[in-house]
Amino acid sequence: MRTLKDAKVGDVVLVKKLHGEGPVKRRIMDMGITKGTELKVRKVAPLGDPMELSVRGYELSVRKADAAMIELE
Repeated sequence: MRTLKDAKVGDVVLVKKLHGEGPVKRRIMDMGITKGTELKVRKVAPLGDPMELSVRGYELSVRKADAAMIELE
């Protein structure tokens, strides 16, 4: 299983499935990350956390813990 945490800078990926439960999953969905969404990894902080994504026309920073819950195709 490949997750967003494994993606490198410059990768354009497609969301396959969201893992997690309750409020955590809801928060990820509220940020615009849903099944079938295209994400581009723009930057990763020097220590690897957080990572900056382009999602639906805006920039979003996501923690590695949250990125590990996003399965990619």
